[in-house]
Amino acid sequence: MIKVKFWGVRGSIPCPGFATAKYGGNTLCLELRFNDANRTIIIDAGSGIRSLGNYLAAHDIPKGMKNIDIYLTHTHWDHILGFPFFTPIYIPGMRIRIHGPKTFGDDSLESVIGGQFVYRYFPVRIEELSSVIEYSELGEGRFDLGDGITLVTKFLNHPISCIGYRFEYRGKSFATVCDAEPFQNLFCTDPADPSYDRAAALEGENAAAEQNMRVERFFAGADCIVYDAQYTEEEYRNGKRGWGHSAIEYAIDAAARNGVAQLALIHHDPERTDAQLDILTEKLCNREHCGDMKAFFAREGMEIML
Repeated sequence: MIKVKFWGVRGSIPCPGFATAKYGGNTLCLELRFNDANRTIIIDAGSGIRSLGNYLAAHDIPKGMKNIDIYLTHTHWDHILGFPFFTPIYIPGMRIRIHGPKTFGDDSLESVIGGQFVYRYFPVRIEELSSVIEYSELGEGRFDLGDGITLVTKFLNHPISCIGYRFEYRGKSFATVCDAEPFQNLFCTDPADPSYDRAAALEGENAAAEQNMRVERFFAGADCIVYDAQYTEEEYRNGKRGWGHSAIEYAIDAAARNGVAQLALIHHDPERTDAQLDILTEKLCNREHCGDMKAFFAREGMEIML
């Protein structure tokens, strides 16, 4: 059995307040528990990881938890800003293993995450932490994590290197596609444009289609998938294309046509109120759009059992 719990579901920036209290205002953080294997995996370290860390310190670490694995989809600020407030890093004897893509130039994953712990940003230096922190940079592939858990990774389309994760355990599978938008043809497609090159345009179209197909094969048939759905289709087409996020309608269509059982829409825009998410739920998360697939907007504190 895999238990999924949402500790943060927002994108871009934390947005606490009365208008976001129902779905939550913390940025991305998910917890996976593989109960039969006694393993806990965390996905992303947005502001939601603070509450998760406090929970682990109060309930799990006193019972003997010593190892925690954190899988970062990428290192944009909203996905890592909670890490300095993650209580287990201050507890002696804890070993924190951080996995993720090498995301920017020559900077290692360690230098990006550890770079938060300097006095100009934070009052604690990385050398002062009581835990042992290890780093593992990932590419695409299939990995045996032990205890019967398999991890499959896939690079996604985002302004910085970003990885989707698929965890498989005892016939169940859980996948993440955030932050991501469909791959686009980067070449000019307007024959009237002086820069138009027919061969290049066709090559770009085929390359984008191939990458989008590979992403869909990556999450096809999953028991549950968490999918970036920051914008509506109208918002995406009117100024948000190229920002690295998907439209809600696209996420629903892609998941439904690939046999996903449950779709958790996530990375809610910080300007999206609870009332607006309720309206979108009624409009889009129904049989007309989703067929037999169960689709919903993720909320902080929500738990899913697979």
